[in-house]
Amino acid sequence: MIVSPHILFEHCYGQYAIAAINVFTLEQVLGVFRAARAADSPVIIQTTPVARNYAGANVLLEMIAAVAKNYPEVIYAVHLDHGNEAHILHALENGGYASVMIDASHDSFEENIKRTRAIKLKAQVKDIVVEAELGVLSGVEDDLVVDEASSRYTRPADAAAFVERTGCDSLAVAVGTSHGAYKFKGDQGIRFDILADIQRQLPRFPLVLHGGSAVSADDVERINNAGGLLEVGARGVSDEEIARAIPLGICKVNVATDLRILWTRVHREFFKEQPAIFDPIVPGKLYTEALEQFCIQKFHQLGSAGRHPL
Repeated sequence: MIVSPHILFEHCYGQYAIAAINVFTLEQVLGVFRAARAADSPVIIQTTPVARNYAGANVLLEMIAAVAKNYPEVIYAVHLDHGNEAHILHALENGGYASVMIDASHDSFEENIKRTRAIKLKAQVKDIVVEAELGVLSGVEDDLVVDEASSRYTRPADAAAFVERTGCDSLAVAVGTSHGAYKFKGDQGIRFDILADIQRQLPRFPLVLHGGSAVSADDVERINNAGGLLEVGARGVSDEEIARAIPLGICKVNVATDLRILWTRVHREFFKEQPAIFDPIVPGKLYTEALEQFCIQKFHQLGSAGRHPL
């Protein structure tokens, strides 16, 4: 059953978080829905502009809707992640989305407010909620690359003013994570002091953690053993950090990199061990099964397994 993120966030606030999983392919959509049914967990399915351009916006939405019909017990929302005006306006008119994100975080504070407010006014007419972003995460997200020097934390006082002036429904905050496999270096981690200050400024307001993938060191090692060249030392967000972030207002945790790393590991190992096979369905099934198990673990880690927001 498709629902608004409003319902999910009101139910989960301070208790557990919703996994927001970016999908590109049929295998990923199947794996996420199978896992949500197995874990009895709500979930947010996300598509990015790059994913929409790759598969076709309508094709991607219809694929999600078709798979959802086979799993009617799953409570889910469909979200446009890191949207720009062109994709957001299409999504608002086309239907299929319960929420959209306007990512104007690389603009000035005032320009971010202007662009976010304009989208909010259009989206509320169609009862679609709006996620915004304040602060800049470093790393790689699809075709966007931000170096570490250009990243910046969200200022708590700015967050309160931003929400008041834009009317956004949830806010992605920059508290130390980054996009891609290399989220932290050395002892760096989530800045819980900043996150706590943001929560004090915005009590009970749903906050979003982008760059929430864990980045399995074992998967990275297995990829490299199968011929990959990923940099050793890639580190994501630990289970302990996620657990500390949830009581501080994090309601939604974005997961994308982990799906890509898992895809790479499954396919590299498969074709190394089975070089004579060229049927994409065979490794596709393995990846779907591996992704299902990964998502089940993620739902339990976030505390959403067995939760019923309706």
